[in-house]
Amino acid sequence: QVQLVESGGGLVQAGGSLRLSCAASGRTFRTYAMGWFRQAPGEDREFVAGITWNSGNTFYANSVKGRFTISRDSAKNTLYLQLNSLKSEDTAVYYCAAKSSGPVGIVDMSEYDYWGQGTQVTVSS
Repeated sequence: QVQLVESGGGLVQAGGSLRLSCAASGRTFRTYAMGWFRQAPGEDREFVAGITWNSGNTFYANSVKGRFTISRDSAKNTLYLQLNSLKSEDTAVYYCAAKSSGPVGIVDMSEYDYWGQGTQVTVSS
């Protein structure tokens, strides 16, 4: 089992920045990749960014490319998401997730085994 706890959400004005963190504990050595997903009210959950844990290869949704940066600190078992140039359409609950299988489906939420409880990001215009 892997436990994931997100933090860092909040209310920010458009154009501002936030940094989300996701602390992982438990059997983290089995983690192949981690990702951030988000879900806005009335919308489906969508992929935001992903990273392979050992090699650090990153993947981004087109909507956040150039504005968001995913990173990880292996020593601290912590995943980060730096959110810059925030827009009102970035308002959502942000979830971190971990997958133990290989690289196939890193953008597919059904491929992830463990999920955090989510953290709210609200961008005011």
